Amino acid sequence: MDWDEVAGQLLRSRGDALKRYGYLLCGDRAEAEDLVQEALVRVFAKPRRTWAVESAEPYVRRAMLNRYLDQHRRRARWARLLPRLAEPTSGGDFAGASGRRLDVVSALGTLSPRQRACAVLRFYEDLSVAEVAARLGCGEGTVKRHLSEAVARLGAVLTLDEPVADGQLQGGGNG
Repeated sequence: MDWDEVAGQLLRSRGDALKRYGYLLCGDRAEAEDLVQEALVRVFAKPRRTWAVESAEPYVRRAMLNRYLDQHRRRARWARLLPRLAEPTSGGDFAGASGRRLDVVSALGTLSPRQRACAVLRFYEDLSVAEVAARLGCGEGTVKRHLSEAVARLGAVLTLDEPVADGQLQGGGNG
């Protein structure tokens, strides 16, 4: 199949799943859609002999993960440089916002980029620790450390509204 046929079929069959994956990584719908689009451009810009939807999706997911981590590094760099470039403006009253319940996506936002990537790959993508380590290019011990820190932080942020029943977690009032 040609790349444009594969890209179209991939978007039709797996586009929603790719957007959900992107949303879990970055926590913003528009940014998730941008991640999908940018990953598709990066993956399909490289010539290959043949394409198949099944083989293209892992490349797109990896490109999304890499793009997310690159963007976070870039934002962190700007956050360090910005105070040197401009006078800080007065912040608003955040007391009202702190009283709101945090859902899973906002709780993921409290994690470092590596912790978040490990948590999404391990628990959303259902990859083994070894597979997460291979995707991120780090050791299994590093993944276990990031996962341990992520689970501890998420456990501190998220609360359960109802008791755990039949092994299902219910929280945040979102079902």
